Amino acid sequence: MSRSYDRALTVFSPDGHLFQVEYALEAVNKGTCAVGVRGKDTVVLGVEKKSVLQLQDPRTIRKTAMLDDHICLAFAGLTADARILIDKARVECQSHRLTVEDPVTVDYITRHVAGIQQRYTQSGGVRPFGISTLIIGFDQSENIPRLYQTEPSGMYNAWKACAIGRSSKTVREFLEKNHEEDMTKEQTIKLAIKSLLEVVQTGAKNIEIALMEGHGKVRNLELSEVEEVVKEIETEKEAEAERRRTRLAATAGAQASMTGGGS
Repeated sequence: MSRSYDRALTVFSPDGHLFQVEYALEAVNKGTCAVGVRGKDTVVLGVEKKSVLQLQDPRTIRKTAMLDDHICLAFAGLTADARILIDKARVECQSHRLTVEDPVTVDYITRHVAGIQQRYTQSGGVRPFGISTLIIGFDQSENIPRLYQTEPSGMYNAWKACAIGRSSKTVREFLEKNHEEDMTKEQTIKLAIKSLLEVVQTGAKNIEIALMEGHGKVRNLELSEVEEVVKEIETEKEAEAERRRTRLAATAGAQASMTGGGS
């Protein structure tokens, strides 16, 4: 049935779907995973990096980008589309500074990005952006971390923790189970890395973490720092597995003794 309604972007199907927008969401779901986690006074973006080819320069392959010195964006989906959207957002950030003489708020630039994405769902001769974004930052007047997500349809939401891209449903369920209110910096970083390890099999070398601790205070974690957290997580997993084995052995022993005692 969809075949007769998915040739033009601006044609609705009888049940109210825009198939081209849904296809853009499929492009997002095939992209590498990105995770955002908000703590008490920090916010973290974690992304899965693809393995770099032997002759490629790894510095040119980035999954996170600074829109302004206090706002960072990560994306999942088509990298070429992300580059254009990031350029448009950066221009808006600088135009706002020039006009208003204040940096943009995180909510303002999120609405702007979502507005651009939505505009590309209602015009003929164009296609939707094949990316979803996670936007983090701090407003100038407040010390409250912000985390927003935008979708190809132009919808945007604020989140405490969110995942986009490949296996995002699995990662989101993991975040729902493990997220806590008022997490410290270390807990926030650990949760972001732990959730990415649900889908990243190759460990620390394919994980990139951007940490923001205040207005304009942002940095990317070094590989050694990420490896340290990954090692800690693996140690905890091994200890938990050992405890589980001990419990099972104790249960089996108790059952055996009961059976022996009964006979």
